[in-house]
Amino acid sequence: MAQYLLSIDQGTTSSRALLFDEKGRVSSTAQSEFTQFFPNDGWVEHDPEEIWSTTLNTCRDVLGKLKLEDGQDKIAGIGITNQRETTLVWDRETGVPIYRAIVWQDRRTADFCQNLKDKGLEELISSKTGLLIDPYFSASKIRWILDQVDGAYERAEKGELAFGTIDTFLLWRLTNGASHATDATNASRTSLFNIHTQEWDEELLEIFGIPPQLLPKVKDSSAEFGISDEGIFDLPIPILGMIGDQQSALVGQACFTPGMIKSTYGTGCFMIANTGSKPLKSENRLLTTVAYRLNSKVTYALEGSIFVAGAAVQWLRDGLKFISHASETADMAKKVGYHNAVYLVPAFTGLGAPYWDPNARGALFGLTRDTGIEEIVTAGLQAVCYQTRDLLVAMQKDGADINTLRVDGGMVVNDWVVQFLADLLDVSVDRPEIIETTALGAAYMAGLQAGIYASTEEISEMWHLEKRFSPDICQDDAQKLYNGWLDAVSRVKTEKSE
Repeated sequence: MAQYLLSIDQGTTSSRALLFDEKGRVSSTAQSEFTQFFPNDGWVEHDPEEIWSTTLNTCRDVLGKLKLEDGQDKIAGIGITNQRETTLVWDRETGVPIYRAIVWQDRRTADFCQNLKDKGLEELISSKTGLLIDPYFSASKIRWILDQVDGAYERAEKGELAFGTIDTFLLWRLTNGASHATDATNASRTSLFNIHTQEWDEELLEIFGIPPQLLPKVKDSSAEFGISDEGIFDLPIPILGMIGDQQSALVGQACFTPGMIKSTYGTGCFMIANTGSKPLKSENRLLTTVAYRLNSKVTYALEGSIFVAGAAVQWLRDGLKFISHASETADMAKKVGYHNAVYLVPAFTGLGAPYWDPNARGALFGLTRDTGIEEIVTAGLQAVCYQTRDLLVAMQKDGADINTLRVDGGMVVNDWVVQFLADLLDVSVDRPEIIETTALGAAYMAGLQAGIYASTEEISEMWHLEKRFSPDICQDDAQKLYNGWLDAVSRVKTEKSE
């Protein structure tokens, strides 16, 4: 009898559930967008109950597509992948969050982070975590919740509250509070986890002022995390994989060999290179992080994080009403062409790698009287590619030898974007047959634990190329376009010394 793996892909703008067969093929899928809250400048929040309800409903939807009489024997396990740094604190007794989820994009703790930098703590924190001091990561968000919610710190000290990134929160809800755990990839994005010792770090907890009683247990990415409560899906299902979304895409792209690199285009853009068993320290403001941990063995990665990619297209659709659907953008871009004089710097919530400027804000440059919607939409697509080149340049400076880039995420269905990416980066860009790589990676993690897959080598054999995009423009032209981008970025930066 065929076995299936249920993958929960809880992202920044939507919750998705996908059912994969043993060959890594999608059997069924469901998706539900949820509300984005922007209460103040640079603040981004989600409603935890909406995250839970959309997750639950999409899972029930895909499971319901299996024949009931067959389904009970077919679901081998659940894999969870998630928006990573997004922070929740909840009541251990009731499971109810004490504040909305503070999203990874949120910049409200910029002053707190600057204060830590002023104290000269960045090198210490970076040496332990592989991260820079930035509002992006969970620790300062936890501290903000404990400071702002009445009595929260005291309750945390008493062990009455629990912290988790989204994976941990979903696990808690799925197991009805029986399991409070995360995996090493998500833990590595909190600024509280020592990536060398693979433990929560007492010195870091003291620096951020966070009681250790809040924290979940850290496990391998493929492990026994718990069993779903029977009332959730009408049958208990083991939860066997948990991994942060960008690391999950690395696994889904079968980048198991050091030097392999992928870039994912979802709400943000994240480029990750497998660096093997040793953490590589960046000299160019990239992040050193855990790629995955299997059988207690850690594989590390170098990562560049861009806050706005698909979110720019969403803004063009929902904010400016320039388009009604993302699919319209390809034809507009073809009409305008690569030599677009308009530059959109989508620093809506600051700039990520390699600039790390939380106070920068978005801007449009190069507008003329004949600039129209099509030019602005094209600039939104090009911005994603320009930002990717920022990351590629930084990785090359750190010693990465990159000839081929594997890409995935919703934006890469757009051939125009992927071709411009190849042209601008001057590398081959490979798009796989299955672009649902984020969800697929979580399924693979669960499948390894369930015994469906014997090894990562077996998973590698399942990766297949759909199309390769090769550079096809003069590199002098590509450099001129990129120089225009660098000029635009320089105008929005607030930290001019970087």
